[in-house]
Amino acid sequence: MGRWALDVAYVWKAVLTLGLVLLYYCFSIGITFYNKWLTKSFHFPLFMTMLHLAVIFLFSALSRALVQCSSHRARVVLSWTDYLRRVAPTALATALDVGLSNWSFLYITVSLYTMTKSSAVLFILIFSLIFKLEELRAALVLVVLLIAGGLFMFTYKSTQFNVEGFALVLGASFIGGIRWTLTQMLLQKAELGLQNPIDTMFHLQPLMFLGLFPLFAIFEGLHLSTSEKIFRFQDTGLLLGVLGSLFLGGILAFGLGFSEFLLVSRTSSLTLSIAGIFKEVCTLLLAAHLLGDQISLLNWLGFALCLSGISLHVALKALHSRGDGGPKPLKGLGSHPDLELLLRSGRPEEENNEEEDYFGAQGQQ
Repeated sequence: MGRWALDVAYVWKAVLTLGLVLLYYCFSIGITFYNKWLTKSFHFPLFMTMLHLAVIFLFSALSRALVQCSSHRARVVLSWTDYLRRVAPTALATALDVGLSNWSFLYITVSLYTMTKSSAVLFILIFSLIFKLEELRAALVLVVLLIAGGLFMFTYKSTQFNVEGFALVLGASFIGGIRWTLTQMLLQKAELGLQNPIDTMFHLQPLMFLGLFPLFAIFEGLHLSTSEKIFRFQDTGLLLGVLGSLFLGGILAFGLGFSEFLLVSRTSSLTLSIAGIFKEVCTLLLAAHLLGDQISLLNWLGFALCLSGISLHVALKALHSRGDGGPKPLKGLGSHPDLELLLRSGRPEEENNEEEDYFGAQGQQ
């Protein structure tokens, strides 16, 4: 009887993990193809991103309200001093990362976008070394060389290569390295009380919106103000269709962040990292099949080389998190009381240093 119950528990955990991974895939791959599809007809990616930020803020505020009603405890609200001094740098980096990524869809294919965004792990490692969140080791140098070499091979003599789009998404990956390093440092400050990513999203979105607004005003403001799709609309149905499409993208963006959080909290950050690697393969295969992206043998070899570097990084983090010589571990996501209320999760604390693995995985998103 005991053995049978144990087998059922293992099967249930496997089914749950598979379901959470598929949910994460739906949001992650879905928003990539959705944004690419939308930018073909709506050429204002920065405005699209700002509307997404507003939707994420709305849903994170609703989530906080639900948790507060369930727990009867006030949610954390930062002082203006802490908000502007400690959150603003992270918000600005995040806004530029997301904004430039969506902007690049005007010029490049999904396959080139996916490959170049994978290189964010490279920049995360570099900035982790600069901010002394990582120690320089020969294995990390190998990871950097594999990812950089793979990126070069994937873009070399690519028939659908666009310099402007590649520069935008590479800039987004570079800023993404700063973004996730600053986010890790922000969440490590326990006194701020932002360990729950729902609270983090709630505090980041307003500053992200304000940080992206000048870029939007310079490059899209005048064109959008004269566009018949928004301000000079003549067909109310067309306007509602455009706004509905933009709102749906915001829901996908919130769902992506929440599904990542859910997957990490109910399984582990290592699961998210491994799932992220296979997600890249699925995205490229779908891009080649559905969108007709042209990927040569050299490009595929470069992608495989880059994935080997990312896989090595994931393996190193998994080994490092179980070692005794790593940095001081952070509190596991699954043990946070707010998470218990929000997700009704009863699982024990995650392995040590799990949040650091989580941020490494974000470079693949």
